[in-house]
Amino acid sequence: MTHEATGAPTPHAPPPPGTVAVYRGATLFDGTGRPPRPSTSVVVDGPMIRAVGDDAEIAATVPADAHVFDLGGRFVMPGLIDSHQHLATPPDRPEAEAVLDRLVHSGITAIRDMADDLRQVGDLARATLVGEIPGPDIRYAALMAGPGFFDDPRTHQVSQGATPGAVPWMQAVTPDTDLRVAVALARGTHAAAIKVYADLDHRTVAAITAEAHRQGIPVWAHAAVFPATPRQVVEAGVDSVSHVTLLAFEGADGPLTTYKDKPRVDHERFAAEDDPRLDELFALMRRNGTVLDATAGMWESAELAGDGPEDAARARAHSKLAAHITAQAYRAGVDLSTGTDYETPPQEPFPALFEELAFLVRRCGIPPEEVLRSATLLGARAAGAEAGMGSVEAGKLANFVVLEESPLLDIDHLRSVCLTVKRGHRYERGAYDAAHPRTVRTAEPGRAGTEEAR
Repeated sequence: MTHEATGAPTPHAPPPPGTVAVYRGATLFDGTGRPPRPSTSVVVDGPMIRAVGDDAEIAATVPADAHVFDLGGRFVMPGLIDSHQHLATPPDRPEAEAVLDRLVHSGITAIRDMADDLRQVGDLARATLVGEIPGPDIRYAALMAGPGFFDDPRTHQVSQGATPGAVPWMQAVTPDTDLRVAVALARGTHAAAIKVYADLDHRTVAAITAEAHRQGIPVWAHAAVFPATPRQVVEAGVDSVSHVTLLAFEGADGPLTTYKDKPRVDHERFAAEDDPRLDELFALMRRNGTVLDATAGMWESAELAGDGPEDAARARAHSKLAAHITAQAYRAGVDLSTGTDYETPPQEPFPALFEELAFLVRRCGIPPEEVLRSATLLGARAAGAEAGMGSVEAGKLANFVVLEESPLLDIDHLRSVCLTVKRGHRYERGAYDAAHPRTVRTAEPGRAGTEEAR
């Protein structure tokens, strides 16, 4: 090469180190467990937080060329994290970019993509990281499942041009699979984790987990993998489990066989009282540090309401079950993260994560400050990124959101977002609203085919 091309424009890139901005006059909820602090300044240097402290103390140390933003007492909290998104099932680049744009302008600075066509997701992750497009950081998983899963139409959607189950981002695991090679192939996609999905016994789940951990990559799993039970999945040492209603299969009336042939579960009983087997499971999760990606509110979404009374009744039953088991898990001290597994329709001004947080507060009885912790620090833990995000502290990424009103008083105050700072770059909500005028709300569903509904 005779010259170095500049590449695509990066209008959303983080500012370079040495570019100092001071956000003063904040009422700061820093995500560490401390109560909100008034009259607090956050000093940002490039993409990082340099210092957090009292306004008067920080003012004495601010360089003369710093950009100073007076927040006038507004509520500041860490950037939100959606721990269960799907951006490319099937791949649709314009739709995915629109979702990412809305997410970051709503205060969401990171997401977990829980296995998709990683050819597209990997490029979206690169594009949001370097600032070609607006969006949160994307930490994504490569999937492993038993061979029987790969006639699912979604596996064909994410493997177009190749054979489902025989691509590095979505692999069929058999007794003959060399797991050292399989995990290495998954890591080669630059995935942040291995996702264990379906049709694997507990020995195989444990073997995948052990090899992934040996190679330095976490494992995110469905809460029941069929035939592996929830307890067996947790005992295997996975780092997080998804879909709280799947935990009810710990008390199924029959043995677990395959993902498509689930045994009967007495949902009404699990939704009405605490089950002692689940208490034992939650104690194990607490000891192991297993994070529960509950996706508790998804059954109240328009996407899962269905087309008739039977579907609606099913969704109501699952919603009641999700609310009770999530509340039981919270009381047992299990770490909860906030995932969605669906998205609101394109014409909606705010994303599905706001609905999930409201569900956790209102239906599960979890205090708002604990829900915000789940959506920030525990979300970062679920994503394997707690060292760099999840709280507003010196040495972490400059990821935080500014709100006009406190969500500790009303969780719906998340909709008062006025500014997102992600890796030091400013995303003004007002500019987004002006560019995206809203139409009258309709019953149009969001993206089809959430995992747990299948």
